[in-house]
Amino acid sequence: MKLGAFSISLSVKDLQKSRDFYEKLGFTTMAGTAESNYLIMKNGSTLIGLFQAMFDGNMLTFNPGWDENAQNLESFEDVREIQKRLKESGVEIGKEADETTSGPEHIYLKDPDGNMILIDQHR
Repeated sequence: MKLGAFSISLSVKDLQKSRDFYEKLGFTTMAGTAESNYLIMKNGSTLIGLFQAMFDGNMLTFNPGWDENAQNLESFEDVREIQKRLKESGVEIGKEADETTSGPEHIYLKDPDGNMILIDQHR
């Protein structure tokens, strides 16, 4: 199963303070704006999403169809196919994708310790 680009999505209290901190660690802003309450920070192939007042808690994020530079992959496994395979394996899906659609869609699930995982397809 190919889940796409990986990042950690952090729920932050103060976007600017978090940005300043991660810039000191060598991260640069790759996407997002302060006005939209999120920034995607990059250091080499490592991605961290900073999100203010958008969701509770932190989560692992995968983006089918993208590489770590948010560039489209020529071929990829659609989130609906990933969902189907997970369900066949007995994994409980918290928010399911509409299998009658195509294009952008997402699913949520939790690991055995309650850590949130987002599989978010943008195309």
